[in-house]
Amino acid sequence: MTGLVGDVGGTWARFGLVGADGAVHRAVVRACADHAGLAEALDAYLDGPARGVRPRRAAISVACPVTGDRVSLTNHPWSFSVEALRRRFGFDTLAVVNDFSAVARGVPHLGESDRLQIGGGRPAAGAAIAVLGPGTGLGVSGLIPAGGGWAVVEGEGGHATMAATGRREARILAEVAREFGHVSAERVLSGPGLVSLHDALRRLDGEEPLGPGPTAKDIVAQGVGQRSPRCGEVLDLAAQLLGTFAADVALTLGARGGVYIGGGLVPRYAHRFANSGFRRRFEDKGRFSDYLAAIPTYLIVHELPAFLGLASLVREPPSPPDRTGTG
Repeated sequence: MTGLVGDVGGTWARFGLVGADGAVHRAVVRACADHAGLAEALDAYLDGPARGVRPRRAAISVACPVTGDRVSLTNHPWSFSVEALRRRFGFDTLAVVNDFSAVARGVPHLGESDRLQIGGGRPAAGAAIAVLGPGTGLGVSGLIPAGGGWAVVEGEGGHATMAATGRREARILAEVAREFGHVSAERVLSGPGLVSLHDALRRLDGEEPLGPGPTAKDIVAQGVGQRSPRCGEVLDLAAQLLGTFAADVALTLGARGGVYIGGGLVPRYAHRFANSGFRRRFEDKGRFSDYLAAIPTYLIVHELPAFLGLASLVREPPSPPDRTGTG
Protein backbone atom coordinates (compact mmCIF):
# COMPACT_ATOMS: atom_id res chain seq x y z
CA MET A 1 0.00 0.00 0.00
CA THR A 2 1.33 3.46 -0.88
CA GLY A 3 -0.60 5.56 1.58
CA LEU A 4 -3.60 6.39 3.71
CA VAL A 5 -6.55 8.61 2.83
CA GLY A 6 -9.19 10.05 5.14
CA ASP A 7 -12.28 12.16 4.53
CA VAL A 8 -13.55 13.77 7.73
CA GLY A 9 -16.89 15.59 7.84
CA GLY A 10 -19.11 16.87 10.59
CA THR A 11 -20.78 13.47 11.08
CA TRP A 12 -18.70 10.74 9.42
CA ALA A 13 -15.00 9.91 9.08
CA ARG A 14 -13.95 7.71 6.17
CA PHE A 15 -10.58 6.00 5.84
CA GLY A 16 -8.89 3.84 3.25
CA LEU A 17 -5.53 2.62 1.96
CA VAL A 18 -4.23 3.53 -1.49
CA GLY A 19 -2.58 0.71 -3.41
CA ALA A 20 0.18 0.90 -6.00
CA ASP A 21 -2.52 0.89 -8.68
CA GLY A 22 -4.09 4.03 -7.22
CA ALA A 23 -7.20 2.16 -6.06
CA VAL A 24 -8.48 2.54 -2.50
CA HIS A 25 -8.73 -0.62 -0.39
CA ARG A 26 -10.09 -1.46 3.07
CA ALA A 27 -12.37 1.60 3.06
CA VAL A 28 -14.47 2.10 6.18
CA VAL A 29 -16.96 4.70 7.44
CA ARG A 30 -17.07 5.57 11.13
CA ALA A 31 -19.22 8.00 13.12
CA CYS A 32 -17.15 10.92 14.40
CA ALA A 33 -19.14 10.82 17.63
CA ASP A 34 -17.66 7.38 18.39
CA HIS A 35 -14.15 8.80 18.86
CA ALA A 36 -12.66 11.54 21.02
CA GLY A 37 -10.67 12.97 18.13
CA LEU A 38 -9.13 12.33 14.72
CA ALA A 39 -6.05 10.67 16.20
CA GLU A 40 -8.23 8.19 18.11
CA ALA A 41 -10.26 7.45 14.99
CA LEU A 42 -7.04 6.81 13.05
CA ASP A 43 -5.76 4.56 15.84
CA ALA A 44 -8.94 2.49 15.59
CA TYR A 45 -8.59 2.20 11.81
CA LEU A 46 -4.90 1.30 11.79
CA ASP A 47 -5.33 -1.20 14.63
CA GLY A 48 -8.46 -2.68 13.03
CA PRO A 49 -9.24 -2.79 9.27
CA ALA A 50 -5.70 -1.63 8.36
CA ARG A 51 -3.91 -3.83 10.89
CA GLY A 52 -0.39 -4.75 9.77
CA VAL A 53 -0.02 -1.77 7.43
CA ARG A 54 1.87 1.37 8.37
CA PRO A 55 1.55 3.85 5.48
CA ARG A 56 4.29 6.44 5.02
CA ARG A 57 2.17 8.98 3.17
CA ALA A 58 -1.26 10.30 4.06
CA ALA A 59 -3.80 12.78 2.74
CA ILE A 60 -6.82 13.82 4.78
CA SER A 61 -9.68 16.15 3.87
CA VAL A 62 -11.58 18.04 6.54
CA ALA A 63 -14.87 19.94 6.54
CA CYS A 64 -13.41 23.31 7.53
CA PRO A 65 -10.90 25.91 6.36
CA VAL A 66 -7.26 24.83 6.42
CA THR A 67 -5.20 27.95 7.02
CA GLY A 68 -2.30 26.71 9.13
CA ASP A 69 -1.10 23.94 11.39
CA ARG A 70 -4.13 24.07 13.71
CA VAL A 71 -7.31 22.63 12.21
CA SER A 72 -10.78 22.83 13.83
CA LEU A 73 -13.82 21.26 12.19
CA THR A 74 -16.67 23.67 11.52
CA ASN A 75 -19.55 21.36 12.47
CA HIS A 76 -17.87 19.02 14.96
CA PRO A 77 -15.68 19.56 18.07
CA TRP A 78 -12.58 17.80 16.68
CA SER A 79 -9.42 19.91 16.54
CA PHE A 80 -5.83 18.87 15.83
CA SER A 81 -2.32 19.94 14.83
CA VAL A 82 -1.23 18.73 11.40
CA GLU A 83 2.41 18.35 12.44
CA ALA A 84 1.57 16.60 15.72
CA LEU A 85 -0.64 14.16 13.83
CA ARG A 86 2.11 13.50 11.29
CA ARG A 87 4.66 12.78 14.01
CA ARG A 88 2.30 10.59 16.05
CA PHE A 89 1.69 8.24 13.12
CA GLY A 90 5.15 8.46 11.56
CA PHE A 91 3.99 9.76 8.18
CA ASP A 92 6.74 11.07 5.90
CA THR A 93 4.17 13.41 4.36
CA LEU A 94 0.71 14.42 5.52
CA ALA A 95 -1.48 16.66 3.36
CA VAL A 96 -4.55 18.15 5.03
CA VAL A 97 -6.96 19.92 2.68
CA ASN A 98 -10.52 21.20 2.69
CA ASP A 99 -13.04 18.43 2.00
CA PHE A 100 -14.51 19.95 -1.14
CA SER A 101 -11.11 20.76 -2.58
CA ALA A 102 -10.52 16.99 -2.32
CA VAL A 103 -13.81 16.33 -4.14
CA ALA A 104 -12.77 18.86 -6.79
CA ARG A 105 -9.44 17.06 -7.27
CA GLY A 106 -11.43 13.87 -7.80
CA VAL A 107 -13.71 15.27 -10.54
CA PRO A 108 -11.24 14.66 -13.43
CA HIS A 109 -11.07 11.01 -12.32
CA LEU A 110 -14.84 10.40 -12.40
CA GLY A 111 -16.16 7.93 -14.98
CA GLU A 112 -19.41 8.39 -16.86
CA SER A 113 -21.17 6.03 -14.45
CA ASP A 114 -19.98 8.15 -11.50
CA ARG A 115 -22.10 11.16 -12.48
CA LEU A 116 -25.68 11.89 -13.52
CA GLN A 117 -26.21 14.82 -15.87
CA ILE A 118 -29.16 17.06 -15.05
CA GLY A 119 -29.68 19.48 -17.92
CA GLY A 120 -27.39 21.66 -19.98
CA GLY A 121 -25.18 20.85 -22.93
CA ARG A 122 -21.60 19.68 -23.23
CA PRO A 123 -18.82 21.06 -21.02
CA ALA A 124 -16.68 23.75 -22.63
CA ALA A 125 -13.09 22.58 -23.12
CA GLY A 126 -10.51 24.40 -21.04
CA ALA A 127 -13.12 26.13 -18.87
CA ALA A 128 -13.44 26.28 -15.09
CA ILE A 129 -15.47 23.69 -13.17
CA ALA A 130 -17.55 24.35 -10.05
CA VAL A 131 -17.98 21.75 -7.30
CA LEU A 132 -20.42 22.12 -4.42
CA GLY A 133 -22.76 20.09 -2.30
CA PRO A 134 -24.70 19.82 0.95
CA GLY A 135 -24.02 17.35 3.73
CA THR A 136 -23.61 18.22 7.40
CA GLY A 137 -22.46 21.56 5.95
CA LEU A 138 -22.23 23.02 2.44
CA GLY A 139 -18.94 22.64 0.60
CA VAL A 140 -17.82 24.76 -2.34
CA SER A 141 -14.72 24.46 -4.48
CA GLY A 142 -13.67 24.61 -8.10
CA LEU A 143 -11.06 23.74 -10.71
CA ILE A 144 -9.29 26.35 -12.83
CA PRO A 145 -7.22 25.28 -15.89
CA ALA A 146 -3.53 25.86 -15.17
CA GLY A 147 -0.44 24.71 -17.05
CA GLY A 148 -2.01 21.71 -18.70
CA GLY A 149 -3.61 20.62 -15.43
CA TRP A 150 -5.90 22.03 -12.80
CA ALA A 151 -5.55 24.50 -9.94
CA VAL A 152 -7.94 23.91 -7.06
CA VAL A 153 -10.00 26.74 -5.60
CA GLU A 154 -10.24 26.34 -1.82
CA GLY A 155 -12.74 28.59 -0.08
CA GLU A 156 -15.75 28.78 2.21
CA GLY A 157 -18.46 29.75 -0.26
CA GLY A 158 -21.09 27.82 1.67
CA HIS A 159 -21.14 30.66 4.20
CA ALA A 160 -22.11 33.29 1.63
CA THR A 161 -25.52 34.86 2.21
CA MET A 162 -28.46 32.91 0.76
CA ALA A 163 -30.63 34.95 -1.60
CA ALA A 164 -34.39 34.52 -1.86
CA THR A 165 -36.36 34.43 -5.10
CA GLY A 166 -39.91 35.64 -4.59
CA ARG A 167 -41.94 36.69 -1.57
CA ARG A 168 -42.54 33.24 -0.10
CA GLU A 169 -38.84 32.37 -0.07
CA ALA A 170 -38.12 35.75 1.48
CA ARG A 171 -40.61 34.98 4.26
CA ILE A 172 -39.09 31.53 4.79
CA LEU A 173 -35.55 32.89 5.03
CA ALA A 174 -36.79 35.63 7.36
CA GLU A 175 -38.12 32.89 9.67
CA VAL A 176 -34.72 31.16 9.60
CA ALA A 177 -33.07 34.51 10.34
CA ARG A 178 -35.20 34.87 13.48
CA GLU A 179 -33.30 31.91 14.90
CA PHE A 180 -29.81 32.36 13.45
CA GLY A 181 -29.43 35.98 12.41
CA HIS A 182 -27.28 35.65 9.30
CA VAL A 183 -28.76 33.12 6.86
CA SER A 184 -25.87 31.62 4.94
CA ALA A 185 -26.46 29.15 2.13
CA GLU A 186 -25.31 26.42 4.53
CA ARG A 187 -28.09 27.32 6.99
CA VAL A 188 -30.67 26.00 4.51
CA LEU A 189 -28.62 23.81 2.16
CA SER A 190 -27.40 21.03 4.46
CA GLY A 191 -28.81 18.30 6.67
CA PRO A 192 -29.45 20.76 9.51
CA GLY A 193 -30.69 23.17 6.84
CA LEU A 194 -33.54 20.83 5.92
CA VAL A 195 -34.61 20.91 9.55
CA SER A 196 -34.44 24.72 9.57
CA LEU A 197 -36.60 24.91 6.44
CA HIS A 198 -39.10 22.46 7.93
CA ASP A 199 -39.34 24.48 11.14
CA ALA A 200 -39.76 27.73 9.19
CA LEU A 201 -42.58 26.27 7.08
CA ARG A 202 -44.27 24.96 10.21
CA ARG A 203 -44.21 28.40 11.82
CA LEU A 204 -45.47 30.09 8.64
CA ASP A 205 -48.37 27.64 8.60
CA GLY A 206 -49.27 28.81 12.11
CA GLU A 207 -48.27 25.61 13.90
CA GLU A 208 -46.76 25.83 17.34
CA PRO A 209 -44.12 23.08 17.74
CA LEU A 210 -45.22 20.60 20.40
CA GLY A 211 -41.84 18.89 20.47
CA PRO A 212 -38.82 18.12 18.32
CA GLY A 213 -39.60 17.99 14.61
CA PRO A 214 -38.32 15.41 12.14
CA THR A 215 -34.59 14.96 11.57
CA ALA A 216 -32.98 15.47 8.18
CA LYS A 217 -33.08 11.70 7.66
CA ASP A 218 -36.79 11.69 8.46
CA ILE A 219 -37.47 14.60 6.10
CA VAL A 220 -35.76 12.81 3.21
CA ALA A 221 -37.50 9.50 3.90
CA GLN A 222 -40.96 11.05 4.33
CA GLY A 223 -40.53 13.42 1.41
CA VAL A 224 -39.33 10.75 -1.02
CA GLY A 225 -41.96 8.31 0.23
CA GLN A 226 -44.67 10.97 -0.19
CA ARG A 227 -45.76 10.40 3.40
CA SER A 228 -45.54 14.08 4.33
CA PRO A 229 -46.47 16.94 1.99
CA ARG A 230 -44.44 19.36 4.11
CA CYS A 231 -41.32 17.19 3.93
CA GLY A 232 -41.81 16.96 0.17
CA GLU A 233 -42.06 20.75 0.04
CA VAL A 234 -38.82 21.02 2.01
CA LEU A 235 -36.95 18.82 -0.49
CA ASP A 236 -38.35 20.76 -3.44
CA LEU A 237 -37.56 24.11 -1.82
CA ALA A 238 -34.01 23.01 -1.00
CA ALA A 239 -33.50 21.88 -4.61
CA GLN A 240 -34.63 25.27 -5.91
CA LEU A 241 -32.45 27.18 -3.45
CA LEU A 242 -29.52 24.98 -4.45
CA GLY A 243 -30.22 25.86 -8.08
CA THR A 244 -30.00 29.57 -7.26
CA PHE A 245 -26.81 29.11 -5.27
CA ALA A 246 -25.16 26.81 -7.85
CA ALA A 247 -25.85 29.37 -10.57
CA ASP A 248 -24.22 32.08 -8.46
CA VAL A 249 -21.11 29.91 -8.07
CA ALA A 250 -21.09 29.09 -11.79
CA LEU A 251 -21.30 32.78 -12.72
CA THR A 252 -18.58 33.70 -10.21
CA LEU A 253 -16.14 31.08 -11.51
CA GLY A 254 -17.19 31.18 -15.15
CA ALA A 255 -17.75 27.43 -14.75
CA ARG A 256 -18.60 26.59 -18.36
CA GLY A 257 -16.81 23.27 -17.81
CA GLY A 258 -19.72 22.11 -15.67
CA VAL A 259 -21.15 22.28 -12.18
CA TYR A 260 -20.83 19.16 -10.02
CA ILE A 261 -23.12 18.52 -7.05
CA GLY A 262 -21.58 16.28 -4.40
CA GLY A 263 -21.98 15.87 -0.66
CA GLY A 264 -23.76 13.23 1.35
CA LEU A 265 -27.30 14.63 1.18
CA VAL A 266 -28.60 14.98 -2.39
CA PRO A 267 -27.68 11.44 -3.57
CA ARG A 268 -30.18 10.13 -0.98
CA TYR A 269 -33.01 11.47 -3.11
CA ALA A 270 -31.31 11.57 -6.51
CA HIS A 271 -34.42 10.72 -8.58
CA ARG A 272 -36.57 13.39 -6.93
CA PHE A 273 -33.76 15.91 -7.21
CA ALA A 274 -33.27 15.19 -10.92
CA ASN A 275 -36.98 15.91 -11.47
CA SER A 276 -37.14 18.94 -9.16
CA GLY A 277 -37.00 22.64 -9.92
CA PHE A 278 -33.22 22.68 -9.47
CA ARG A 279 -32.35 23.06 -13.14
CA ARG A 280 -35.12 25.55 -13.89
CA ARG A 281 -33.92 27.74 -11.03
CA PHE A 282 -30.28 27.29 -12.11
CA GLU A 283 -31.11 28.87 -15.47
CA ASP A 284 -33.35 31.61 -14.04
CA LYS A 285 -30.84 34.48 -14.18
CA GLY A 286 -32.40 37.04 -16.48
CA ARG A 287 -29.92 38.27 -19.08
CA PHE A 288 -27.56 35.37 -18.29
CA SER A 289 -30.14 32.59 -18.62
CA ASP A 290 -28.77 31.55 -22.03
CA TYR A 291 -25.22 31.50 -20.64
CA LEU A 292 -26.27 29.17 -17.84
CA ALA A 293 -28.53 27.03 -20.02
CA ALA A 294 -25.45 25.79 -21.88
CA ILE A 295 -23.62 24.73 -18.70
CA PRO A 296 -24.08 21.06 -17.75
CA THR A 297 -24.89 20.24 -14.15
CA TYR A 298 -23.99 16.83 -12.76
CA LEU A 299 -24.91 14.92 -9.63
CA ILE A 300 -21.91 12.95 -8.37
CA VAL A 301 -23.07 9.41 -7.60
CA HIS A 302 -19.63 7.95 -6.82
CA GLU A 303 -19.70 6.83 -3.18
CA LEU A 304 -16.34 8.30 -2.18
CA PRO A 305 -15.35 11.05 -4.64
CA ALA A 306 -13.03 12.74 -2.13
CA PHE A 307 -10.92 9.56 -2.08
CA LEU A 308 -10.23 9.99 -5.80
CA GLY A 309 -8.71 13.38 -5.16
CA LEU A 310 -6.91 12.32 -1.99
CA ALA A 311 -5.38 9.32 -3.74
CA SER A 312 -3.80 11.68 -6.25
CA LEU A 313 -2.26 13.64 -3.36
CA VAL A 314 -0.80 10.46 -1.89
CA ARG A 315 0.73 9.46 -5.22
CA GLU A 316 2.03 12.97 -5.90
CA PRO A 317 2.87 14.83 -2.68
CA PRO A 318 1.43 18.36 -2.93
CA SER A 319 3.20 21.66 -3.01
CA PRO A 320 1.93 24.85 -1.35
CA PRO A 321 -0.76 26.11 -0.78
CA ASP A 322 -1.78 22.65 0.52
CA ARG A 323 -0.82 22.22 4.19
CA THR A 324 1.79 19.49 4.32
CA GLY A 325 3.89 18.30 7.22
CA THR A 326 7.32 16.91 6.36
CA GLY A 327 10.01 15.39 8.43
